[in-house]
Parts: sequence; C-alpha cells; structure tokens
Amino acid sequence: MKISVNIEHPIPLFTQLTEQIKQAVLASELVAGDALPSIRQLANDLDINHKTVAKAYRLLERDGVIQTKGYRGTFIHQNAKENSAIDLNEWVLAELDKVLVNFREAGVTESEMRIAFNRLMNSRKI
Repeated sequence: MKISVNIEHPIPLFTQLTEQIKQAVLASELVAGDALPSIRQLANDLDINHKTVAKAYRLLERDGVIQTKGYRGTFIHQNAKENSAIDLNEWVLAELDKVLVNFREAGVTESEMRIAFNRLMNSRKI
C-alpha cells in the first residue's frame, strides 16, 4: 500500500493518513495482522512531522483500526474492516444534532447553547 499526503490540500495531514489507511483496510489492501511502518519511518518517508503521524495512529487505534504492540510495532486490528466503516465524526454530528433539536424546541438560544457547551468543555478537561 502506498501512502501519500498533499500538504496543499485543505484536509489536515493526519486526516489524510487516517482516511487512506481506513480505505486500504476496506479495500482489503491491508488485512488483520499486517504491520504498518513505525511513526518515525512513515514521517521520514512522507517528509512530515512525526507528531502528525503519531496523531493519526492514535486516532486509528482509538477507532479500533490498528493496534500497537509495544516495541513489536503497529498492526492492523483484527476488527479493522468493521471499525473502518464507522465514521465517528458523523456519529458525533448526528448525536449533537438530536440534542440541538431538543434545545431549539425548548427555546434555548444559540448563544446560550454555545456558552453552555464551552463551559462544559472547559470544565471536563480529559
């Protein structure tokens, strides 16, 4: 599988990486157990910051697409194909939309929603 990024593209580099890996899994170019390059190696190959690759790998691990096995490396997760089909961002948007509809029906203003959301986000630093 060939991974490439376009630094001129408006989509962030880490998103380009995660999407390419998910698409490769869905197309069976990458299958469970396949090894991925180390963060440092992929960053060097793509001539990008290693923190960008690390962020992409963290998101892919969170989504159950890859798994890191300590010093042995990073591999495609056994449930990667199913997990690659799930778009967490779309799910979050759908869930937030439901809540916003309820707020609007209750007469809450957009300003009140923003203030409450920011207050919650700032008080729940994880």
